Amino acid sequence: MKNQDDRIHIEQVKQGNLASYTYLVDKYKNMAFTVAKKILPNTQDAEDAAQESFVKAYMQIGSFEGKSKFSTWLYTIVYRTAVSKLQARQLALQHIDEELEQNYDYQYSPPPLEALQTREREQFVKDAINRLPKLEALIVTLYYLNDSPIEEIEQITGLSNSNVKVKLFRARKMLGKELHFLL
Repeated sequence: MKNQDDRIHIEQVKQGNLASYTYLVDKYKNMAFTVAKKILPNTQDAEDAAQESFVKAYMQIGSFEGKSKFSTWLYTIVYRTAVSKLQARQLALQHIDEELEQNYDYQYSPPPLEALQTREREQFVKDAINRLPKLEALIVTLYYLNDSPIEEIEQITGLSNSNVKVKLFRARKMLGKELHFLL
């Protein structure tokens, strides 16, 4: 049903209906930003990458054949745009965040389990995901928070099925260590 709804809007966009594209942007903007943010540490850069991706998708909408879901196609554009921005940024200057991450051994001792509120637990999980390597953080976000199947993650990242599964397994292991205090 969702995909059918997207296909109707996509056909309308191909016919020049900008309101239909606005609908698609509104529907997918949060996850597009989330995908970009997993690659780009700077919020402004992630916002720029997401916006740039929507422009690219609009310009290339005629090439969308519907072989995959629109979201998969869009998130692939977002992923590639964010990776390109990150590579360009790294070539231009040594990013200070990298130096901090290499020398940063963060130990957090949370309050007792009884004192944790649901929102605090969610924040701990988000923080733990953000401490994962960028690609693993993206895969975990797509798989668990966006309910994307492995095959869709393959298409978005360009990784093989087994590589996605290995990265997901390793990420779960790292998250388990990070979040052992919640269990």
